[in-house]
Amino acid sequence: MRRILVVEDSASMRAFVRSALVSCKPLGELEVFEAASGFDALRLLPRGSWQLVITDINMPDINGLELISFMRKNEAHRDTPVLIISTASSARDRERGLALGASSYLVKPFSAEDLAQAALALCGPQPAEPHG
Repeated sequence: MRRILVVEDSASMRAFVRSALVSCKPLGELEVFEAASGFDALRLLPRGSWQLVITDINMPDINGLELISFMRKNEAHRDTPVLIISTASSARDRERGLALGASSYLVKPFSAEDLAQAALALCGPQPAEPHG
């Protein structure tokens, strides 16, 4: 089962992201965790390995860029794919996020299909269960 952490201060956006991920059948079975801030994410990160972290940039306390910076300096999370979802749409914002170590960048608003495709690109489809 894949574990995905969604870090977003908007409850409605977290619900939308969760729904889009869960309805994407190629991703397979998911366990989606939600954090309302970067601080909440820092509390959840040590609770195991993650196949994907999806984070907003603009959040109270610790923002998404600070969260990515922390993850890239931490051995346990250095290679975890990170997808930024943000209203910040300038080339400069995108370059900054990618330079800090984000794997991909999706500008809000986006469709459930766009999000599912971005997640699939970072995680790959769920491997088939071995028969036996």
